[in-house]
Amino acid sequence: MKFLKASSPYSLNKSTYVKLRWIAYLGQIIAILFVQFILNFKFDYFFCVLILIISVITNFYLQFRINENQLNNSLSTFYLSFDIMQLGILLYFTGGITNPFIILIIVPAVFSSQYLNIYSSIFLVTLIIFVLTLLTFFYKDLPHPGELHFHAPNYYLYAVPTSIIIGLIFLVYFGVKFGDESRIRQKANDKIQELMAKENELISLGGQAAAAAHSLGTPLSTILLTVKELQKEYGKNTKIKKDLELLASQSNRCAEILKKLSINPNINDNFLDSNLSLHSYLNEIIRSYSEISNKQFLLDIESYKKNIKISKSAEIIYGLRNFIGNANKFSKKKIEIFLSSDDINTKINIRDDGPGFPKDLIEKEMLGEPYIRTVDQENLSKYGLGLGTFIGKTLLEKNYASIIFRNSEKTGGAEVLIKWENKDLTRI
Repeated sequence: MKFLKASSPYSLNKSTYVKLRWIAYLGQIIAILFVQFILNFKFDYFFCVLILIISVITNFYLQFRINENQLNNSLSTFYLSFDIMQLGILLYFTGGITNPFIILIIVPAVFSSQYLNIYSSIFLVTLIIFVLTLLTFFYKDLPHPGELHFHAPNYYLYAVPTSIIIGLIFLVYFGVKFGDESRIRQKANDKIQELMAKENELISLGGQAAAAAHSLGTPLSTILLTVKELQKEYGKNTKIKKDLELLASQSNRCAEILKKLSINPNINDNFLDSNLSLHSYLNEIIRSYSEISNKQFLLDIESYKKNIKISKSAEIIYGLRNFIGNANKFSKKKIEIFLSSDDINTKINIRDDGPGFPKDLIEKEMLGEPYIRTVDQENLSKYGLGLGTFIGKTLLEKNYASIIFRNSEKTGGAEVLIKWENKDLTRI
């Protein structure tokens, strides 16, 4: 199953954005009407109302004429730029940098840093700095009663935009960082959903195969019985003897194939049963790798005292298989797996004799994060982007496990410690 990308990662939800603009315009008109008619302060009331009318028209156009539910990066940048210019013009007529609402001019850029690409954020930050610079030197007086004039010293006027610009850069920087991390995690989570869909398909296919094996068993037995009877009666006929032997051998081959597909416990393992212990999980996973690998797998269960059975979980299967597969990939000769438990906890320790986890990722505690690269050039092609480790960690943590990554003091290779509280295992 292939999940299709629903939309561009850099876009704004039109419905949410339109509502935010209505809230902003409502607040602006209330502030203008309050100052004009309640406080009776004199300012360029007509121009402010005209700007608001133009802004309201643009929002009606956005709401009813733009059909896309997600505004693309370019269109979003255009509208956010308009919002900055619109607020800048209003502030010009109402005190410029001395207006206490000047801080609101940074909102579009902060909004952009979360949802649009970095170039849009840089453009909007530059535009805001330009507008703030103009409002510092060019503006109409702050609305006030006739007998009182607000005069601020120059150092105050210069300090206000400086502090706003510092705050703007700080907020946008972290907005961009958090936005990128959020998109990376979303991409990785989509990959998890895709893998789990495939895993569930395989489980479903296994059940269907088992059902087919059970259903085909009787007719195949009948075919084999008929072939044997024909061989007894016509076995000396050289014309059909080879054909009968071929039919018998192919029937036996079909029986062997169906036997492998069967989930009859007398024929194969119980891995598709509903309740299994972690010991059973590990045995099956190790067996599957042993068939394709020439490396030595050692499973130590000497300290395994609590044999808690849990319902079959594709997530646990994939998570454990991922870490054991990584150990098999990086190890030189041997993979050691220790399963232990006591009255409180159950632990699985997977250890190999390979090169170990990259030191730079261990030191920065970045293991388990998706789409990261080590600077270790020697094993760069093997390490990849950390997506498999992220998926395994996420799936097991989703099932109440805690994961610790470290390098083994004994072998120097990688070591993964997976731990459950026994009370959590019973909830799976």
